[in-house]
Amino acid sequence: MTTEYHDETEDDSSSFWNKEPAPVYLSGVSRFRRWLFPALTAAVILILIISLGASNSSTWSRLWSVENNVSNLTETQSAGQQLTQGAAKDIHRLKFAVESNKDQLTSVSEALKQLSTLDSLSRTVATLKCSLERTINNGSVGDGCCPLDWTPFGSSCYYFSKTALGWDDARNWCNGHESHLVIMNTDEEWTFVIHHTMGTFYWVGLTDERTGHWEWVNQTPYVMNRRRWRPGQPDSWTGHGFGPGDEDCAHLHSDGRLNDLHCSPGCATSARDTASAAEQQAPPTHCSPHTGVHLLQTVNTNTIKSLS
Repeated sequence: MTTEYHDETEDDSSSFWNKEPAPVYLSGVSRFRRWLFPALTAAVILILIISLGASNSSTWSRLWSVENNVSNLTETQSAGQQLTQGAAKDIHRLKFAVESNKDQLTSVSEALKQLSTLDSLSRTVATLKCSLERTINNGSVGDGCCPLDWTPFGSSCYYFSKTALGWDDARNWCNGHESHLVIMNTDEEWTFVIHHTMGTFYWVGLTDERTGHWEWVNQTPYVMNRRRWRPGQPDSWTGHGFGPGDEDCAHLHSDGRLNDLHCSPGCATSARDTASAAEQQAPPTHCSPHTGVHLLQTVNTNTIKSLS
């Protein structure tokens, strides 16, 4: 029979050393530190949430503004396209109108050329008729014909002399031929006279010697038109070297514009006479410096400021 023995001392020893640990009591500072990190973390998260919310709000506001701008640009582009289309239509209409006017102008130009040709033929026929009458009547002509070497224009005849005379002598020559220095009242007459005198100097029936104011030889007032005069003229220059007095007589310069000059230099004579015996007054005659150009060139050119 086996007898079991138990060592009671080992149990006692175990009971002695395995005691309950004493409770640990945390101070207030320790508790504060324990909750500080979670609180800070929560605060940071909250701040981030608020910041993100504000940022998102600003972003949405910007997106809304951009969207409005894009919408406005789209509307502007659409309006611009409409304007462009309208402008293109206007340009097309204008182009059509220009082409139409061009065709009309071409037609008018052709008609004017035909009229000019007819006018030239009419003058040629009239000249031949007058020449025939002159031959048949031993040098005399009837009404409507110009004397020999006179040029017809309108209802008048013009004589462009090659003889150099002073203004007074030219006026007297014209008066002696039942005409007078030319008086140009219309643009057509200006054009005609200038066409026949271009490149030379010719007297015209214009003077301020009698009253100090410019007037035609028939004493009708002259209306100043600066477009007809050379720049700076008339200037009543006294340094001309032709004697006492200033420049009281007008002549056509080689460029077709008026210039005042001392009345004494020799100028060729051009006269305008009536082509109709029924007219009460002889039409203007035109005396001018054609060969007088050579005479004027013999004078010291430093004294001919107005003719340079």
